[in-house]
Amino acid sequence: MEVTFDNQSNVLSARILTVHDDSVIYRVTTDEGMWSRDHTYLKDANPAVGEPTNVGVIHWKDKTFEIYGHKKKLSDIRRRPRNPMKKERFWRWASDRKEYTIMYHKEKEWQVSTVCTSPEFAKGADCIAEALLDGEVVATFSVPFRPKLFGKLKPLVMNLATSALEKDEVFLFLVLIYCEAKRQDKMVRTLLEVGKGKALLFVNASVRLYGPE
Repeated sequence: MEVTFDNQSNVLSARILTVHDDSVIYRVTTDEGMWSRDHTYLKDANPAVGEPTNVGVIHWKDKTFEIYGHKKKLSDIRRRPRNPMKKERFWRWASDRKEYTIMYHKEKEWQVSTVCTSPEFAKGADCIAEALLDGEVVATFSVPFRPKLFGKLKPLVMNLATSALEKDEVFLFLVLIYCEAKRQDKMVRTLLEVGKGKALLFVNASVRLYGPE
């Protein structure tokens, strides 16, 4: 399934449309507090009778994911690799679901790959399982590395394979929205720090040239 987000680079407030017919399948909305986010909702645009509209929620302050009313702490569904030099993160909603590794690839897209968890390694060798990525990319999320101030932006495009849609569709939508939002937050902080550094250099240069007031 290939979908686009219709609000430029804003992953926290957008409609999600299928590419083949532009039909809306989800809506993403976010409650913002004065200094931070409260919740991001993934809403089914066409829920069946009796089914909930909110299919997924990111509780930012509580660091909790919620899918169809079931809440889990971020620490329970995400783990870090044992090697601190590795940047990927491992995500799994439940023990009977597939585990995925998610990385930002070549400064252009998020890639989601399945992790090989063979039964013979399942009982005591997380370190071995981490090393055995089976290489199957089951989802990608193409995003711009930096937001553009001018010109037309390419839409955010997400592709999910059938294997990823079977049980983990909502989970992977939430994870990719979360990862991209956090990446954008980091990018903004970096740009602000660079700006402050340049301003400080300018002030220091002015003092050297003209002396203090």
